[in-house]
Amino acid sequence: MDLRKRLNTALKAAMRAKDSERLATLRLINAAIKDRDIALRGDGAEEGVSDAEVLAILGKMVKQRQESAHAYEEGGRLELAEKERAEIAVIEEFLPRQMDEGAITRAVDKAIAEVGAETLRDMGKVMSKLKTQYAGRMDFGKVGPMVKDRLG
Repeated sequence: MDLRKRLNTALKAAMRAKDSERLATLRLINAAIKDRDIALRGDGAEEGVSDAEVLAILGKMVKQRQESAHAYEEGGRLELAEKERAEIAVIEEFLPRQMDEGAITRAVDKAIAEVGAETLRDMGKVMSKLKTQYAGRMDFGKVGPMVKDRLG
C-alpha cells in the first residue's frame, strides 16, 4: 500500500477512534503533502508528490519537531516538549526503519563508487544519490560529514 493510502487509512481510523491528538498530527501531515502538491502543480507537474518526496516531507517534519522539543525543554516547557514528541511518534510510524551505522557506511561507500567521486567537489553528487535511494532511512545531517571525511 502506498504511503498516501496508509496515511488516509490511519486518518480515518483516528477519526473513528476519536483520537484527537493523533488526528491533528495526521491532518498536519496531509496538509504538508497537499501544499507540496499545489507547489508542483504550479510548476506544471501532472502528478502529485511521489512516495520519496512524501518521505522527505515526513523526515523534515520529524526534524522540526525534534528541534522544537529541544527548545521547549531548554525553556522549561516540558508539556509542550511532550506534545512534540507525541507528534514525532505518529510521524515516524510512516517512515521506514532507520539504517544502522554499518549499513549507512556501506551505502556511502557504494554511492561514492557509483558516482566515481574523488574530491570534495563531488560531494553534491554523492549526497544526491544517497537522498534519492535512502530518503527517510538515514539522517543526512550526520551522513554529510561522513561523506566529507571520505572525500576529503
